[in-house]
Amino acid sequence: MDFPLMLRVFPFFVEAAWVTVQISVLSLLLGLAVAAVIASAKMSGSFVLRTFGRFYVSVFRGTPCLIQLFVLYFGGPQVGINLDPFAAGVIGLGLNIGAYMAESIRGGILGVDRGQVEAARTIGFSRLQTLRLVVLPQAARLMIRPLGVNAIGLIKGSALVSTISVVELTYTAQRFIGSTYKPFEIFGIAALLYMIIVYAVSRAVDVLDRRYAIN
Repeated sequence: MDFPLMLRVFPFFVEAAWVTVQISVLSLLLGLAVAAVIASAKMSGSFVLRTFGRFYVSVFRGTPCLIQLFVLYFGGPQVGINLDPFAAGVIGLGLNIGAYMAESIRGGILGVDRGQVEAARTIGFSRLQTLRLVVLPQAARLMIRPLGVNAIGLIKGSALVSTISVVELTYTAQRFIGSTYKPFEIFGIAALLYMIIVYAVSRAVDVLDRRYAIN
């Protein structure tokens, strides 16, 4: 183990880890917005919206995320979409994870007892009031774990943006391996930082889960 080398390059990996966190957070926020729209579409009374929702989920879950990133970044300029690597990474990951999160949100909503929905409508709640006051507070508790799993998968999947030259953890590791020829030490640092980020997210999910369980 070349510890002096690891200490020397560690600051560069910390900077790269911050880029990974930024990409993951922005992609997660975009994914949640997309998921809310797609879940609503799949549960809509409109045949067109339901078809669109199913089509979106089928496309983004049925094709590799790497291919989606390549189409967006390398194929985008052919249709007038010119994105820098960071923006392409965020959008590509966000659109992809949104398809998975849509199913988590939909599953949480469907997991709420139908009888409570009917009771709320019986006492005069509108459909929107029923959703906001009865369904979503209970569905949120059911969504925490699945969405947490999606978030962790997103963090690990963010390594794919290295293929479009985003300078995050994996890209930084590959760059240093090319100059140091020390893959064990270099990938060891990258793995450690990924584990720290994932652990922090896992702990946050546990805290949210316990808080909702108490309530």
